[in-house]
Amino acid sequence: MYPSASSNIREILTKVAQGDERAFTLLFNQFYSLLERRMLYFTKSEQLAQEIALDVFLNVWINRRVLQDITCFKSYLLIVSRNHAFNCLKKHKREDNRRKQWMENTVLFLPEQPEDTFDYYSWIDAAVESLPPQQKKIYVLSRSDKMKQAQIAKELDIALETVKKHMVLALRNIKSRLRDFAV
Repeated sequence: MYPSASSNIREILTKVAQGDERAFTLLFNQFYSLLERRMLYFTKSEQLAQEIALDVFLNVWINRRVLQDITCFKSYLLIVSRNHAFNCLKKHKREDNRRKQWMENTVLFLPEQPEDTFDYYSWIDAAVESLPPQQKKIYVLSRSDKMKQAQIAKELDIALETVKKHMVLALRNIKSRLRDFAV
């Protein structure tokens, strides 16, 4: 028999620490919405908030042995999730900085022309048109149609690794065209 989630959190934590999946489900159901709302406050992104909340619960399950030593699970959960949210935000900031740095470095390769005489979009279109057919198809599905790589693999009935490889090659070819154009 399982107690209701609010009746005895200590008993639920003990059962979860012993590997009881039903007790973990009770714990998850009791705290998930609280955790998701809290992460939404930190991240301002519903998708990221859900991802962090699920990651935290996954880590709770993986490290369930320590649950017996926790005196206040709610505080523990909020601290762990806050730290995870900060780490995710730092990672996103680093990725944004790398993307900006790449863009700044890429602009250095472009010939100096007044902005209105150089049509970036037509250059990109020309670079995409020059791709081999499969790379072009995958690139267009990814960038224009906003499909995820798994969706592309399913749509084209090819392996996910093939999609990834073609995307890498397509981006490499476009970047190479950019360098050729700058010369």
